[in-house]
Amino acid sequence: MRYWVLFLLCMGAVISYVQRLGISTTVKEIQFDLKLNKEDMGYVMSAWFFGYAIMQVPSGILADRLGSRTAMFLLAAAWSFFTALTGCAWDFTSLLAIWMAMGMAMAGIFPCATKSISELFIHNNKAIASGMLTASMAFGAAISQIILSRLNDRFPWQESFVLIAVPGFLWGATFFILTKGVPGESVVLSPAIRKFNLKSFTETFKDSTVILLCSQQFFRAMAMVFFFTWFPTYLKEGRSANNLETGNLGTLVLLGAMLGGVLGGFASEKILQITGNRRLARQGIAVGGMSLCAVLVVASYFAENINWAVGFITTGAFFANFGGVSGYTVTIEYGGAKVATVFSLVNMCGNFGAALFPLVTGLILERTGSWNAVVFLFAAIFAIDAIIWYFINPAKPQVA
Repeated sequence: MRYWVLFLLCMGAVISYVQRLGISTTVKEIQFDLKLNKEDMGYVMSAWFFGYAIMQVPSGILADRLGSRTAMFLLAAAWSFFTALTGCAWDFTSLLAIWMAMGMAMAGIFPCATKSISELFIHNNKAIASGMLTASMAFGAAISQIILSRLNDRFPWQESFVLIAVPGFLWGATFFILTKGVPGESVVLSPAIRKFNLKSFTETFKDSTVILLCSQQFFRAMAMVFFFTWFPTYLKEGRSANNLETGNLGTLVLLGAMLGGVLGGFASEKILQITGNRRLARQGIAVGGMSLCAVLVVASYFAENINWAVGFITTGAFFANFGGVSGYTVTIEYGGAKVATVFSLVNMCGNFGAALFPLVTGLILERTGSWNAVVFLFAAIFAIDAIIWYFINPAKPQVA
């Protein structure tokens, strides 16, 4: 049963990523219809992540109190509604407000998912489950390039948003119906959740390991969001790719990230089984993965051929997700009875980082017209993330 629920969670991740990336493949069409510039679109993209970030903690508390099943059903209906409503935007303000509301509604999907994983995989295989969930995000992002490009060829962007909203409604109902009676739906609260209040929340946030986990997620999400926002535009403008090349090469990079998530989860679990060394199994692959990604992104800058450049970036995305699995795994292991709340704190910080990068990218492009600074910033962020992971001790006891 637990792998069936994991499959449903992974399907939810795929669908959510197709929906949340609906705007990245329609940037030029939206700009033309609503008379927006790149800086405007940077604000719109960032608004989604700010909305997503500020609702992380409330949605984590909701998951801990209602259980994953009920919370996920309500949230899926809400975020799918706002996805469809995006097609009704008529100017900059309405687009920004609706897209931010969609991000706020979607904030609960991964706190709910990690709560389910923590209760389904109590003794082992948390890294494998985390890796599958991470890979599903990348897979959703990859197929979104294919799905959305074809929808945009056949329908106006307004209708495309309505069409991609439908699977979200169907998935939410399916998850609610098929997961009755499995771990994660219970509303019987543990003692740690019963006594949860502002003081305990503040103490959790001041925990040194939680601070480091929040920091690594801030920088990792800041860098990874490039693939989900400006990367198609980078290929077109920075590498002179046509629409077909953009779709194919963008998909290739995200498939590399997906493969990294799957293999990273299995590798982390295998290293732990063989060595019994949690630092090597969790921290080791994170430091190595982020460091290699930074080096490969810099290498892509010096590649004149677009295929070589994307090859370097694809390999970098593989290692970023290979090591990135540890972010979810260590958070789940360290979160204990308050895993959804702890994860929501970590993910909140990550999405503040994710909100900044599209905005900064838009500002850089409007003022310089060059992608060079963006590429080096991208690499530097991964390097900083690797340094932070050096100080995280995954072997520490669970947060109280």
